[in-house]
Parts: sequence; C-alpha cells; structure tokens
Amino acid sequence: MKELPKLPFQGVPTDPATLFADYQQARKVTEAICAPLEIEDYMVQAMTDASPARWHLGHVTWFFETFILKEYTPGYKPVNDVYAYLFNSYYNSAGPQFYRPHRGLISRPTVKQVYDYRKQIDEHMADLIETAPPHLMEGLVGSLIILGVNHEQQHQELLVTDIKYNLSVNPLHPVYQKVNIPSLPPAAPLRWVHFEGGLHTIGHDAQGFAFDNEWPRHQAYVAPFLLASRPVTNAEFMEFIEAGGYERVDLWLSAGWRTMKEQGWQAPLYWEKHDGLWWHHTMSGFLPVDQNALLCHVSYYEADAYARWRDKRLPTEEEWEFAALRQPLQGNLLESGLYHPLGGTSPRAGQELEHMFGDVWEWTKSAYLPYPGFQPLQGSVGEYNGKFMVNQMVLRGGSCATPLSHIRPTYRNFFPPDARWQFSGVRLADDA
Repeated sequence: MKELPKLPFQGVPTDPATLFADYQQARKVTEAICAPLEIEDYMVQAMTDASPARWHLGHVTWFFETFILKEYTPGYKPVNDVYAYLFNSYYNSAGPQFYRPHRGLISRPTVKQVYDYRKQIDEHMADLIETAPPHLMEGLVGSLIILGVNHEQQHQELLVTDIKYNLSVNPLHPVYQKVNIPSLPPAAPLRWVHFEGGLHTIGHDAQGFAFDNEWPRHQAYVAPFLLASRPVTNAEFMEFIEAGGYERVDLWLSAGWRTMKEQGWQAPLYWEKHDGLWWHHTMSGFLPVDQNALLCHVSYYEADAYARWRDKRLPTEEEWEFAALRQPLQGNLLESGLYHPLGGTSPRAGQELEHMFGDVWEWTKSAYLPYPGFQPLQGSVGEYNGKFMVNQMVLRGGSCATPLSHIRPTYRNFFPPDARWQFSGVRLADDA
C-alpha cells in the first residue's frame, strides 16, 4: 500500500463505523433516486451534458474502485477492466475515457450488471474499512472515502437534473414521481438588506469536509452592498418576458445575445406557452407554471440580462458568502423529495434573508477562478476541480436537489454561462 499525505480537511470522523455508515447512506440515496425509473429510462442521454442514469451509477462506483480499492487493497483485481474506460469521466491521469456524447448509445453493461458492480464494490469497501490499518483510515484512505461520499452526493444532484432533462424531450411528458407540489401563496415583498463593507474572511476553515476549490481561507475586500431578501419569482420573470426582455439587445452580454438567438430562447428552460398560459416540465409531470414559485432553469446570461432590466446586478460570490454566513443552514433540499423549488415565503423571526440554501442555485457575477494560494490536491484527485477554473461562473446556495449534508456557505458550484438544466435562479444585488 502506498501512502500520501492526508487531504487538507480536519475534524471529520474517520472511525470505521462512521465512515461505513456515511458510505452506506450515500449509496442508498443514489439508488433511491433511481428507483422510480423504468429500465428504458436508465439509458437515455438527451444532450451531451446530461448523462444516462446508468452511467452515473457506474461512475460513482468506479471512483471508489479506482482511487481507493485499486490503491489500498493488496492483490485487488478490478471487477471488469473495461469499466475503467467506460465510467471514467475526465480523469486523464487515470486513463482514457469513453466519448462523453456517446454514453447513451451503448446497451452494455446492462442496468442489472451495473447494479451488480455496485454491490461488489460495496462488499470490497466494507472489507477495506473493516480491515485497513488505523493509520490509513485516519489518513489518506479515510479522507478519500469522505471525498468519494461527497462525490457521490454531487452525482445525486446531477442524477435528478439529468433525469429531468432526459425525460423532458419526450412529448409524452413522462412523470418521474407523483408528488403533489403545494400551491404557493404570493411571495413575500422583496426587501433590500444592507451589509457593511470591509475586509471579510472568505473560504473554508478546514474544519469539516470541503472541496479543494473552497481553499485557502483568505481575506477579500467587499464594498457596502444591498442583497435582495429572496430570489426572483416566476411572476417577476414573466414581467421581463412580457416587456420584451428577450428582444432588447441593450440588456444582454454579447455572448449571451448570440447564444440566446442561436438557441432560440424565449423563456426559461422547460417553459412552453399554451393558450396564453405558461406550462413547464417538472419531475411531477407537465404542469402550469406557478407564478409564486422561485424562478429556475435560467442561464447566467438570462440572470444578468434580468438584473440589468431591473437596474440591479448579480452579487459577487464574496458578497453572497458573507451574507450567507449569518443565515441558518436550512431550506428545501434533496431530502424534501419534491425536486422542485418552492416560493418566496416570509422569513423566520430573526432571519434577514430567505431561501439562501436550497430551492435554486443562485448565479453570482464572479468568474470561477482559484482563490489566492490555491494548490490542486496531489495525485489524480487533483483533477477534481482545479482544471475547470476557466470560462465558468460561480453559483451559490444549493438547490432542491442538493443533499443537506452536502451544502455549506463556502460551497462553490460552477457551470458555463449558457447552462440551464440545473436548478439555477437569480438573487439581485446592488451597491449601497
């Protein structure tokens, strides 16, 4: 067994019982998300960014096999050598990858074989956690298991968003689950919350798990600013549409205007107008758009254009994090089982901002860049985040598909500015 330094997060339990419980819980949640699917649903890949459910199930399993079992189980033999090619996503140092746009074109391994693969890896992981020397469990192996659990949680959210997109292209409007989405009261009036400027500490303090892109902790100057008390609602974005927002070139970034015209955007993703009313595809079927719900499935370009139309702007990620540190870590997250954003309800007593966590990821105006002094992790896992720090924008706060144990104020999500299939919404900001 080779050993490398422990990953740079502390205070995370690495005793075998806790590690195995967290591992089992993550594996169960992933399979529970897939439980409503028909066999045919596992195979669909409706666009390059939305992988088939079967691939997600195999990829998160490959992660544990490749970075833990192969390295730290003496004499380990892979379940299937070709799986390293089929289920590798983008880790070039771990070997070549099957062409991403073609993940939905292959019928083998079957869904049953992928579940069998998961079962075999689970058995090997149980043996490793039980028998590995304590110094390895307290060091790199334990840290890699924690990383693998959080990696699987990321793919739980991607499973939800990819399933939604893959089903949406079907004119039958398949229902993923029959869940009654509550009708919502009118959103609370939007308020502006003032925050003082100055030097603020940004980034994770290394107590508890965090991804490498949340380090190192550092100081950043933030000018005094105002932050909207809640995200934008569907009704508010409908005003933008009706006012010709998609036709006003003065509101759009050049690349956004070009993309919008090339893609034919006239409304958020999944919206369709029938008999003068907006409908949209949801995980619970094809439903009327609830005007009181929070807006989601808009790109950075749309978020930025909407902010300009309101004579406001998007917050920086430093502003967002500074404000979020003062808010309770609660919201409409994966555990609610709705997989759908709710509305702009009134804040709880003593709470300045609503919906900071859950419901929708909130676009910021910050490009996804390394923090000062950032260093990628050693080895193949160093490819996890660092190499994507270009041509992407930061989102904050989690969504209705993010596990509660996975989100925190310092979490930095990132996507290209034209991405719309995630649960991405808008919170406005302004200079004080």
